[in-house]
Amino acid sequence: MSGICGWMDASTGQDEARSVLERMVSATGAATDPGGQEAVLPGCALAVYRGRVPVGLHRNGAVLAAVQGHVQWTSNDLATLAASQGMGAAAAAAYARHGVECLQEMRGPFALAIADARTQTTLLAVDRMGIRTLCYATSGERLVFGNTADCVIAHPAVQSKLSEQAIFNYLYCHMVPSPGAIYEGVEKLLPGERLVWRRGGVEKKFYWRLEYHDHAAASVSALEQRFHGVLRESIGRAADGLDGGRVGAFLSGGTDSSTVAGILTEVCGRPVDTYSIGFAAEGFDEMGYARIAARHFGTRAHEYYVTPQDVVDAVPLIASSYDEPFGNDSAVPTYYCAKLAKEDGVNIMLAGDGGDEIFGGNARYVQQKVFEYYGLIPKPLRSGLIEPALSAIPGGAAVLPVRKLRSYIKQANIPLPDRLESYNFLHRMPLSEIFEPDFLVRLDPEHPLQIIREAYNRTASASIINRMLHLDLKQTLADNDLRKVSRMCERAGVEVRYPLIDEALVQFAAELPPSLKVKGLKLRYFFKHALRDFLPREIIAKSKHGFGLPFGLWVNTHAPLADMAQASLEAFQRRGYMKRSYIDRLLAEHRSTHATYFGKMIWAIMMLEQWLAARGL
Repeated sequence: MSGICGWMDASTGQDEARSVLERMVSATGAATDPGGQEAVLPGCALAVYRGRVPVGLHRNGAVLAAVQGHVQWTSNDLATLAASQGMGAAAAAAYARHGVECLQEMRGPFALAIADARTQTTLLAVDRMGIRTLCYATSGERLVFGNTADCVIAHPAVQSKLSEQAIFNYLYCHMVPSPGAIYEGVEKLLPGERLVWRRGGVEKKFYWRLEYHDHAAASVSALEQRFHGVLRESIGRAADGLDGGRVGAFLSGGTDSSTVAGILTEVCGRPVDTYSIGFAAEGFDEMGYARIAARHFGTRAHEYYVTPQDVVDAVPLIASSYDEPFGNDSAVPTYYCAKLAKEDGVNIMLAGDGGDEIFGGNARYVQQKVFEYYGLIPKPLRSGLIEPALSAIPGGAAVLPVRKLRSYIKQANIPLPDRLESYNFLHRMPLSEIFEPDFLVRLDPEHPLQIIREAYNRTASASIINRMLHLDLKQTLADNDLRKVSRMCERAGVEVRYPLIDEALVQFAAELPPSLKVKGLKLRYFFKHALRDFLPREIIAKSKHGFGLPFGLWVNTHAPLADMAQASLEAFQRRGYMKRSYIDRLLAEHRSTHATYFGKMIWAIMMLEQWLAARGL
């Protein structure tokens, strides 16, 4: 993997700086990389370590500039400088010209660190979509930073104490949502956010915000015509600059991956390699749709069926690959898909992630619209007639239609975005029945919801659809799916690019009115309508499925997987966070009721324990 790291700290001598940099780089697993660079000035130090994603480091007098990613420069002279002297040189020149406002010259996926030893100023930033990451820790006159939390805590001045709040947040979200991190005192930058550190003072702000349009400014036909051009340009940019490398594409058979594979074939002017994962489990295998897309676009299709034993083999690898506990079980098929491509000689993969979050493809968008309809009924009628009448029906809890209607009204009365978490595992019963009292008393149980509310309410739109889309760009995409795919591709040895969250395409999608994204109860209406003559009819008509793992089913049938899950949950219970009665109840409900649903929480707890054990914690 590649990345950047460093610090601003006048108390760290130059003699010890290089050994500290070596220690930080070593924490990333890149210690043996011969292509890394480092630079040390009085009071500051920067290093870059090389992998599949490009990095650049440059010194311009008292200024050190480090960049990771694929930067698209808005000024021609900066683009020329980057091509001749590297991204670091262009970043240093942009900083000399604009100061901390230099970020307006940069587009595309990047992480940036600029240290100005003369003014004791450091600028940190990540790209607008959060494709690249940066963590940091501040203490008095010191700032330490790096792409991963492991890198930051490797600095001798930063503690490596686990955050109990982050453990709770992980169990709530199945990942550690930004801006928090798994270690106390360490934080993560949000998408489109910058940090300016000046002599111990910290200023954080968003240098970019996505502006949504709630109403149409052009005809549908004009929007569709423009969409086709922007989409092809975005995928063309992702396929550009291969430098002799071989490109492939993930192909799940959904609308996003099929679109990327199809247009990539057009851009390349030849059949491209596509890679698909299947499961021998009813209700999970979508290989049939992947084959339809491969035949339709004439790709060279490659397939692999993940087995339960593959999951057993992958769990320790996944646990050791992430700098924080990560509980998305589709990391398993993502890894095996990227591994298949790497073994086939591909070193760059295009992924279809992000389409649902910009064009309105997640089922909850329709579900929440339905709940919002209840709020259109006058409040006196709701609270004075409908709800009392339903509550008064004798034995109503045993009558299915009445029970469902009561559940609908109960959820509809919860305001957004809190309602999105109605089915969260930690809302199924009182927290006092899940967690040990000594752990629970040290927590803020509202903290995960506060993070969700902040992103939802920060949206520049009055539409609940746009607000949910904006929340998902942060929580579902940047905190979850991008971390999943990027880290698993790194582990497999390939670079991944995300053409559907190219900034031009994201900004175009934001201009679409919400009524075209979710039209009535139809998800992704505009996207599917615009591509109706391009995508296979079966893929246009298919319902949303995802890339989920049949872990909940397999843990009941594959003894080694069951043993791993059982041992992990028992080990985690001994740590004093969760009650034994809750673990027993979770396992019992998994065996007796909905194995897939309860399997999600079992997986999340198992991966937390595996992550802790992998670090000897």
